[in-house]
Amino acid sequence: MNTCKRPDEMQRITTPELAELFIAEQVKEIQSQVGDKKVLLALSGGVDSSVVAALLIKALGKQLVCVHVNHGLMRKGESEQVIEVFQNQMDANLVYVEAAPRFLDKLAGVADPEEKRKIIGVEFIRVFEEEARKLSAIDFLAQGTIYPDILESGPVKAHHNVGGLPDDLQFELVEPVKLLFKDEVRVVGAALGLPDSMVSRQPFPGPGLGVRCLGAITSDRLEALREADAILREEFDATGLTREVWQFFTVVPNFRTTGVRDGKRAYDWPVIIRAVNTIDALEADVPEISWSILKKITARILDEVPGVCRVLYDLSPKPPGTIEWE
Repeated sequence: MNTCKRPDEMQRITTPELAELFIAEQVKEIQSQVGDKKVLLALSGGVDSSVVAALLIKALGKQLVCVHVNHGLMRKGESEQVIEVFQNQMDANLVYVEAAPRFLDKLAGVADPEEKRKIIGVEFIRVFEEEARKLSAIDFLAQGTIYPDILESGPVKAHHNVGGLPDDLQFELVEPVKLLFKDEVRVVGAALGLPDSMVSRQPFPGPGLGVRCLGAITSDRLEALREADAILREEFDATGLTREVWQFFTVVPNFRTTGVRDGKRAYDWPVIIRAVNTIDALEADVPEISWSILKKITARILDEVPGVCRVLYDLSPKPPGTIEWE
């Protein structure tokens, strides 16, 4: 049974002024809890972990050790943004782990989506454990737990992949945003000075692009997926759709389709664009994107992404479809 309850009188954080009050209160609480000890944080670059990192840096400075694991399934530029924002701008104590070859080796030939999820989750825990054991005198583990996680999953945010650490790594948890909803976390992140591209980051599955590169992952299809996704995001940013559409991304399936390139027959992949609007993610509708915008995105993907000969727009609502493909 959940024991962490949001107080009925707790005011929702909807303005920068309320965010500043929350930050000041949490800084005091963090300093009181941690003292002069060190805190470890798995920093993915997502909204929750990024806001927790910025909050802990404000409260503790170099006492926070952030570990960013690049498993090779991030979107284009995301690991680079983590380094730029936290290491270069905030002077964080950041450990960067380049683990893409390790993850892709483990995933080679694995087509079942649940098996892919399991491999990625377990391997993340192992990498994080290895990095944790290299560090000395760590007493606390910070997590980006937010209130919906508690309501849905219990007091420990298992899908942050730290719940499986070995028993001998006994960390006390630091969860400064555990009573906040996602929209409140975004307001706090903006007040902490995080860039809008990070604060407004869309929901992203824990396995990353691993469940959008359908079937068994190959490095060439994964790269095509990453580049097509980057083009989609660039064009949505340029046209203002980023703030109008709840979630959008690309998918590359594990089959080829006939095409023509340079006057010759080609046998390349399709790219599927998925965009949805929803309130609770239980049901979702497909937005009507301007034909001119879709044509421009299509032209760029076909021109700039090697190995692709078709671009499709998924019109399926949820239900019967799901938001993600795997």
